[in-house]
Amino acid sequence: MSPDGTGLGLPDPRIAILLSTYNGARYLPEQLASFEHQTYGGWQLIWRDDGSKDDTIAIMRNFAERIGADRVREAAGSGPHLGAAQSFLALLPEAISADAVAFADQDDVWLPEKLARAVAGLRSAGNSAYLYCARQYLVDEHLQGRRLSILPGARPGFPASLTQNIVHGNTMVMNRAAADLVTRLPGPDGTVHDWWSYIVVTACGGKVEIDPEPVVLYRQHQDNLIGSPPSTSARAISAIRRGPGSFMAMMRRHVVQLGKFGDLLSEDAKRDVKRIERGLRGNLHQRLRAVTCPGLQRQTRMENILFRLWFMIG
Repeated sequence: MSPDGTGLGLPDPRIAILLSTYNGARYLPEQLASFEHQTYGGWQLIWRDDGSKDDTIAIMRNFAERIGADRVREAAGSGPHLGAAQSFLALLPEAISADAVAFADQDDVWLPEKLARAVAGLRSAGNSAYLYCARQYLVDEHLQGRRLSILPGARPGFPASLTQNIVHGNTMVMNRAAADLVTRLPGPDGTVHDWWSYIVVTACGGKVEIDPEPVVLYRQHQDNLIGSPPSTSARAISAIRRGPGSFMAMMRRHVVQLGKFGDLLSEDAKRDVKRIERGLRGNLHQRLRAVTCPGLQRQTRMENILFRLWFMIG
């Protein structure tokens, strides 16, 4: 909420771009240049370094000196290595005075209309929790060979958000209400910042919008933390290769963490969380009741069969 109390009713909401850096000197200059080329100019960059050993910090400080301290600020907790997800989540409290926050990866390039498209959605949400994300162009490390990322077939929501992350963190923009919720509900160990944000916003009754237009050039290279599958079948095959262990462990941590903050959840989400948590630690009957919870599903039939099998075998 802005000092005058108007929040995203303002003609020009202030967006804090949250950038976590780690040995990103190779790609950072192109990403920083894409911030400057945004058609929407109401942004401030807040960055946190996660223990870089290359020229990343020098690049960021030179950029800040050129752009100005009022536009570019290093987070107070910059330096110690936290890992990507916790580093991004640590940036959220730094942006408490912004009307909205946008996560940014160091190796991407934003298309000029990225923030402008997000602002149009943010204005329509008013003061309700709202998370905007969009499609990407998948490109190689030289920004060549554009391919559109997968567009989800089913609408985002809860409890589906527990089964699969369908939002792209490098395109995400959250309004003040959504960012406050994610700040108040700390993510469990091992979570990913964009997935946890998606879970929190949907569990608390907020809205998630997926823009069908691409807004980011998303580099696919050997140093990607996660990367993006080229198709739904490739996504399913990747899940099979990873196996159920890590997926089910993460789902348990997400569910348990939500259960600690029941006062912030919607009434439907409270009920669903209790039902799913009982299933995750209960007998065959409780697992069956949990896995048939309305909305607890992934995007495709193949993925759903796999998910239900994993859930039932624990």
